[in-house]
Amino acid sequence: MSKSAESITLVKNGIHNPADARHFMRIARPAYTITATIKGTEIARSSQALKVKEVGFDVYDPVIYFPREDVQMVRLKKNEKSTHCPLKGDTEYFDAVTELGTVENAAWSYDRSIEIAGEIQDYIGFDARFAQIIEHTVDA
Repeated sequence: MSKSAESITLVKNGIHNPADARHFMRIARPAYTITATIKGTEIARSSQALKVKEVGFDVYDPVIYFPREDVQMVRLKKNEKSTHCPLKGDTEYFDAVTELGTVENAAWSYDRSIEIAGEIQDYIGFDARFAQIIEHTVDA
């Protein structure tokens, strides 16, 4: 008896793109504090962050998403950029403002997430090209 591709779950606890099962992600809740720093300014610190691992056209580096209440939102200025991900939904983008200058498109949020990805709705992700993300896995 053969199974159809739709009836097979290839990744435990994976969230799959309804239109393409090869595009999927897994969301984890690390049990430690994570920080995001841009140009020497700590923008976010949380022990409630989400770690998203995604596979699509490539195997992407994990992205940390911070709850808004753990982000210095006064440092983020919404801009006009928006993108769409068929797995996660529609984004809004932010420029990061620090004492050392502004970084365009440094962060984003899924302000209109797709239902299956609702867990990341309104969390803030930072572009690793601009932000230093530190996972504090060992208590000091």
